[in-house]
This record gives sequence, C-alpha cells and structure tokens, in this order.
Amino acid sequence: MIQEKKYFNNIKQFLNSSLQQFQVLHIALQNCGNQIGDDGVQNLGLGLEQCTNLSNLALDLSYNKIGDKNVSDLGSCLGKCKNLQNLALNLEYNQFGLIGAQGLGFGLGNCTNLSSLDLLLSSNQIGFEGAQGLGFGLGKCTNLSNLTLDLSWNSIGDEGVQGLGSALVKCANLSNFQLDLFGNKIGDIGASGLGCDLEKFTNLFNLTLDLRYNQIGAIGGSGLGSSLGKCTNLQNLTLILDGNQIGANGTSDLGSGLGKCVNLSNLTLCLMSNQIGAIGVSGLISGLGKSTNLSNLKLNLSSNQICDEGSSSLGSGLGNCTKLSNLALYLESNQIGDEGSSSLGSGLGNLTNLSNLTLDFSRNQIGDNGAEGLGFGLGKCTYFSTLKLRLYGNQIGDNGAQCLGSGLGKCINLSNLILHISKNQIGHDGAQGLVYGLGKCTNLSNLRLDLSKNKIYQSQQLKVKCLKQKRLVALKIKSI
Repeated sequence: MIQEKKYFNNIKQFLNSSLQQFQVLHIALQNCGNQIGDDGVQNLGLGLEQCTNLSNLALDLSYNKIGDKNVSDLGSCLGKCKNLQNLALNLEYNQFGLIGAQGLGFGLGNCTNLSSLDLLLSSNQIGFEGAQGLGFGLGKCTNLSNLTLDLSWNSIGDEGVQGLGSALVKCANLSNFQLDLFGNKIGDIGASGLGCDLEKFTNLFNLTLDLRYNQIGAIGGSGLGSSLGKCTNLQNLTLILDGNQIGANGTSDLGSGLGKCVNLSNLTLCLMSNQIGAIGVSGLISGLGKSTNLSNLKLNLSSNQICDEGSSSLGSGLGNCTKLSNLALYLESNQIGDEGSSSLGSGLGNLTNLSNLTLDFSRNQIGDNGAEGLGFGLGKCTYFSTLKLRLYGNQIGDNGAQCLGSGLGKCINLSNLILHISKNQIGHDGAQGLVYGLGKCTNLSNLRLDLSKNKIYQSQQLKVKCLKQKRLVALKIKSI
C-alpha cells in the first residue's frame, strides 16, 4: 500500500520501514548529537535508492560533519530516484568542498523529472570550481520551474558565479528562482556576468537575488540594472545588495534598469551601506518612478548619507508611483533633518492609493519642524489603514510631538498604528498633545506607542486618555 507522507528523525527507523511504499518523505537529521557519521549517510543514501515511488523528499542534514565522499555518494543515490519531482535538501554547515559539490551536482542532474528544488549549501568550502561543477549538473534538470539555491559563505568568487549562471541558463523553464550568494567575494565581473545570464531566463516571473556583503562596485550595480531591465516578464523581485560599494552612479544605473521592468508589481530593494548619497538616491527613484505598475515597494537605504537632499528626492520621485498600496522605507542613520523629513512627508501625501506604510527615520537629525512637516504630509494619506512609524533617536520636542499627533489625527481610516518615538526630547505636554491628536483617529483599533527615553513621568494618564477611544481594542504604551 502506497503511503502518502511519512516523517523520520532516526535513520534506523527509516531503514526498517517499507521503503517502496513512500511517495512523500520528510527526514530530519540536522544537528545530530554525535553527527550521523559516514556509515549513517551511506545507509541513508542506499535506503533512498529503494524508495522507487518517491516523488517528494525533504531531507535536512545541516550542522553535521559530512565530507566530500558522503555528499557525492548521496547525490549519486538521489540520482537513482527517477520519480522525484520535488526535493528540498539542506546540507548547510557541513565540511564538504569541491568534490562533494561536483558529485552532488552530477547526481542531481540525473533527476530529470525534478520540477522544484530547494538546495541549501551555505557555509561549506565549495569554492569556484565546486560552484561551476554543481551548476553543470543542475543545468541538466531542464524541467525545473522552481529553484532555490543557497551558496552563501562558500568563497565562490567571480569565476564561480559566472560558471554557475551560465550553466543554469539551460533550465529554460524556470519561473521562480531564488539565489543566495551572501558573502562570496563576488565583484563587478561576477555581478555583471550573473546579470547577463539572468536576461536569458525568459519565463522568469519571480526572482530573489541575495548578494549581500560581497565586493560589488558601480560597474557591477550598473551591469545588474541593465540586465534586469531586460527581464520584462518579472512581476516580483527581491534584490539584496547590502554592504557593497555600489555608490551613486551604480545605484542610479540600477534604478534606470529596474524602471524598464514594465510588469514589475512587487519590489524589495535593499541597499544599506553602499555609499549612495543624495545623487544616487535621486537617480534611483527617478528610475523606479517609471515602474508604473508597482503596487508594493520595500526600499532599504539605511546608512547611506543621503541627507535632506536625498530624502527630498525620494518624496518627489515616489509621487510618480501612483499605484503604490504598500510601501516600506528604511532610512535609518542618514543625517536627515527637518527639510528632508518634511519633503518626504509631503511626497507621501500624494500617494492616494497607499493603505499600508512603514517609515523608519531612526537615528537622524529631525527636530520639531521636521516632525510637524512629516505629520502634515502623512495627514493627507486619508486611505491609510496601517502605519508603522519609527522616529527613534532624533531631536523631537513637545511642539513636534503635538504637531505630529495633529497630523496623524487626520488619517481617518487608520486602524493600526505602531509609533516608536523613543529617545527624543518629549516631555509630558508633548506626549499629551500627541495622544490628543491620535484620539481623532476614530477608527483606530490597535495602537502601540513607544515614548521611552524621553522626559515623561506620568504614563498612566496617557493610557487613560487613549482608553477613552471607544474603538481601541489593543493598546500598548511604553514611556520609561
């Protein structure tokens, strides 16, 4: 009798079961006490060979001490599972390198019926030749439509990512692709080459590309942007480039390229700590403003010295993204003052379809005038239902808090509000004024208010004022 699904966390129990009966298997052997050992991996592989009806397998062997030979042998055994359609294999934090990666790729290349593959190999010693060999094998899985491949922290470098990308192009049916290459010493040549390969995935609708903490500069950023602009079928893109050196020119070119993705509706773009500056932000948002179908945008520009000028550019540029309904902006530690926060608030007020906003202005230089301008702008967003606003570590005083509350009080459809305004210069009068303003949000049902590390000593009175709002069903105030 065929069994539809079975879970094992013990090799002996698995080997002693009726192996030919399984269609769906989940085997969890991660972080075994004394590791599973050579014999354990070999026996596991031999057992999987006998699962002739297996179509779906999830196998977690992370955090063991598995070396090259065993990984290679495991790949060979998996290659004999001819009916396998969906495979999730986790080999993170083991001890294999070039030979293991090549052997694994060769074996998986024999799984010609695979349509979905999640392969997690981060924190091993694969190197550039291992990445190339792995890619060569996976390139034979021509029926793949969904691929998640994590090679983070494997020192694959430019050569490795180029070989990997050129081999994977043979998977012409890919529609969903996630590639994690965090911390791999990839530079401009590798990033540009990878971009050129991505152009060739003509059926790609969903792409996640994680290139955090590599060595990508302006040339690499420009190359990526140019290539992604040719992926005209892309609908959902997550691009993570934190901790590189892309700079102003690279960021501008990246934005220009992304603006050509005419079908893009969901974009997550993370560029934290990339030396972008105001000029880079202006170029970036000018390009993104041409993505007229964007409805969901998450943009992380923290720690980039964009200052008031950059923040103002963001405000004016975002006004072109008229279809935005969900927006998250992370602008922490950017030397933004009153002018920048006011201008951005004014720009956001023009987004008439915006229903959910996350805005992080933590650790900037915003004072009373900036808080007033921000509140005034946000008060025009009358369709808001959810707002998360972080103003931690600025210079906002009583007047700024009162004006912010007054502005937010005009958001008549606001039902969920998280407001972090800790570590400013707000006293009791400012807090009272803030709460008074928020009291005009007649539809507010969930409120979380963090006023800690200010100059407030009567938090109970604030809570009483908030509780007078009849619709409020969830309340949390922190003021110490």
